[in-house]
Amino acid sequence: MSKSRRIKEMKGKDTLQVGSQDFSQEFAEDVVANVKADFNERQKMRRPYELSWQLNMNFVMGNQYCGISPRGAIEQEDKYYFWQEKQVFNHIAPIVETRVARLNRVRPKPLARPFSGSESDINAAKLSTKILNSTRDKIHLDEAITRATEWSEVCGTSFYKVSWDERNSDVVLSVCSPFEIYPDSNVTATVEECSSIIHAKVYSSTDVKDTWGVDLVGETVKVFAIDGAQSVGGLGYNSVVPSIVQEAKSDQVLVIERYTKPSQKFPRGKLEIVAGNRLLYYGELPYAIGSDMSYAYPFIRQTSSEQAGCFWGASVVERVIPIQRAYNAVKNRKHEFLNRLAMGVLTVEDGSVDTDNLEEEGLSPGKILVYRQGSVKPQLMDSGEVPSEFTYEEEQLLKEFISVSGVSEFARDSSTPTTVTSGVALQLIAEQDDMRLASSIESIKLSIKRIAKCILRLYKQFVSASKLMRYCDGQNSAEVFYFTGSDIGSDDVVFETENELSDTPATRRTMLFDLLNAGILSDNEGKLSQSVKTKILGLMGFGNWESAQDITQLHLARAERENTDIDCAEVLPVDDHEVHIEEHTRYIISADIDSLDKAYRAKILTHIEKHKEFLKEKQ
Repeated sequence: MSKSRRIKEMKGKDTLQVGSQDFSQEFAEDVVANVKADFNERQKMRRPYELSWQLNMNFVMGNQYCGISPRGAIEQEDKYYFWQEKQVFNHIAPIVETRVARLNRVRPKPLARPFSGSESDINAAKLSTKILNSTRDKIHLDEAITRATEWSEVCGTSFYKVSWDERNSDVVLSVCSPFEIYPDSNVTATVEECSSIIHAKVYSSTDVKDTWGVDLVGETVKVFAIDGAQSVGGLGYNSVVPSIVQEAKSDQVLVIERYTKPSQKFPRGKLEIVAGNRLLYYGELPYAIGSDMSYAYPFIRQTSSEQAGCFWGASVVERVIPIQRAYNAVKNRKHEFLNRLAMGVLTVEDGSVDTDNLEEEGLSPGKILVYRQGSVKPQLMDSGEVPSEFTYEEEQLLKEFISVSGVSEFARDSSTPTTVTSGVALQLIAEQDDMRLASSIESIKLSIKRIAKCILRLYKQFVSASKLMRYCDGQNSAEVFYFTGSDIGSDDVVFETENELSDTPATRRTMLFDLLNAGILSDNEGKLSQSVKTKILGLMGFGNWESAQDITQLHLARAERENTDIDCAEVLPVDDHEVHIEEHTRYIISADIDSLDKAYRAKILTHIEKHKEFLKEKQ
């Protein structure tokens, strides 16, 4: 929040200035009371979802002997007997890790699509693409997507918040967990359909002072934290697993931001920020990041799987929890059976032996067991064998893990099923795994596309003077360029690839080799031009692999500059004339050239003829 928007106390005790507006003390108190009351209502309304998220997080971390009590809290389950096996055989964690690992490969490269085929629109789209590529690293987009994907896979939903940092004059991207977002209704399908959204986050009093310029006394606030106090184990041993608990954190301030979407009464929407009993901000929505540069929420929602008629997405974890409970029960009961078979259950006649000694030492090897003369000799009870139903049920539950989670043993363990030996069958299994991830993949791609659009719209809104940025093409080439908001002509964003899971570097190279062998990329004489070779190496992931290709890139860049300033262009003997002729010809037949002066077109044609003359001399 900028300094101009920080709240300041006026000399009059009954007046407050928020930004450039004056409000009465009574009005500010009413706003604070209204926002806090609304927040409390939304907390109660969202409570069932919050408990489900806590339960999911506990099961992923291994605390799987807990549940939601009728009192509305996560409670632990205790042992009924000291000998009871209470081990955790966690299959949920590898399922989530596998899904996140596969989803982390979904990193489509956003490209700005030109509004038309004119050269000016094409150049504006290229500039927007360079801005997106440069900003991608500055805002750490890949790391943000990874964190958001982890939240969405465990809890079902995560959020991105796109904002503008006026101190650095740049875009800021942050990830919000579902615990921070409170919609006005849990049955709205999208963020845009919500009439208002609350973002509640805990800050230290120092951060509040730095951001809003207000001194507030920190309070003790309950926050979620990881604790390792929950014990599991079996007969004679215990172990500790982490769990999600609430702990008190001191010197903290809860900041509540309530965003209201534009309406007839508030054409640009409304934003109210409250901390403690203070009104920090009251005014319009700050960012014009909606379609047609309209004012909109700065939040982007990402889900693991959509639920019809629900704001919150579904997580695979909540579907697998019943199977995990059953699997733990089967394995533990099976181990209890094995304990009885291994250790034995000794039957003795009352008073025939020293039972205290037997309880302490058991039947150790070489032990001399003395029993009363005339009594029945102690003997081991026949415990039978482990029922085959345990093994059958265990195998069925493992199959249910695969069918419900959509993560096969091929994807999770990198092991092929014993009954599958065909390469085609293995490819079908891999495709089926990708199909089960289709909903999550589409949500990630849609989030990236919306983030890219918000980035361009924020730069268009706030960059009035020339801004310097650095662009790297990933092929050992860097470029520094300037731009202003008016230079961004299009925020229509598309992706370079449609399916990153199937469109891997290996498949792309195989396809290119097939095209080369078919002769589709060659000219009429069966040769490849230098520019085509450069593009092929780039598509194969080699970039500027050879120095010859580096020179070709330089020739292409030089020809592009000459197209925009032909008066300063000079034909040099060292020019790659074929590359220059091809680039100038492409420019001369583009749709936008018809709008240029005929004299300028003639100069370009004359320039092309000079290249052809040099080419004839070399031949």
